Amino acid sequence: MRDPRDLFDLTGRVACVTGASSGLGRRAAIALAAAGARVVGVARREEALRELQSEIGETCAVVAADVADRARIETLRDAVTSPFGAPDIVVHAAGINTREPASDVTAEGWDQTIALNLSAPFFLSQALVPAMAAKGWGRIVNFASLQTFRAFPGGIAYGASKAAIAQLTRAMAEAWSPNGITANAIGPGFFPTELTEAVFSDPDRAARNAAQTCLNRNGTMEDIDGPLLFLCSDASGYVTGQTLMVDGGFTAK
Repeated sequence: MRDPRDLFDLTGRVACVTGASSGLGRRAAIALAAAGARVVGVARREEALRELQSEIGETCAVVAADVADRARIETLRDAVTSPFGAPDIVVHAAGINTREPASDVTAEGWDQTIALNLSAPFFLSQALVPAMAAKGWGRIVNFASLQTFRAFPGGIAYGASKAAIAQLTRAMAEAWSPNGITANAIGPGFFPTELTEAVFSDPDRAARNAAQTCLNRNGTMEDIDGPLLFLCSDASGYVTGQTLMVDGGFTAK
């Protein structure tokens, strides 16, 4: 019998993480590297990426790019493949929330949200899948949200994109899991990141959110590590097409 601890070992694997310059994307890159993976962090802010690279060390490479630039997806694929070889794992953590009320949503804001939150995970995965399929092993992890299942004020564009992530994840599984590639999504609750700065800058609001969870608290960065490693490793070999809510039970109440 295989040692269960080995199921989470990512030694020899290559992981590409988008949105790696901050927040949960940055945490994902650090956690995957700690589990033995060589990590390629992708984001637009090169200086922040260099700080990540300095923290992780020689097993981390970085690529400054806009993952929503569909015309340069093949260039991005080549760039993330160059440092360590073709990625076995891709974590799509890049995202945007314009927080516009429905009556104020602009075409530009809508298109920007859909392009980054929904289109980018598909087209980058599509570009990386052939190399995963050739190996017969791959892991795709999308980022869902509380708004995958709940409607929040000012979240119509963001919520639409994150609801679509759940179906995109199922469709990826249907299309690519026969080749040994699993596709799953993580749905974080309230974590202190740049994207949720407006929430955590208001202590009363943060406390109200915490009170709506079963655990009576908001998330910490450490809370994402275990679920992420599960979905990126052999431990989840028979799990695909699923959205795992890491929300302290917010969506259970």
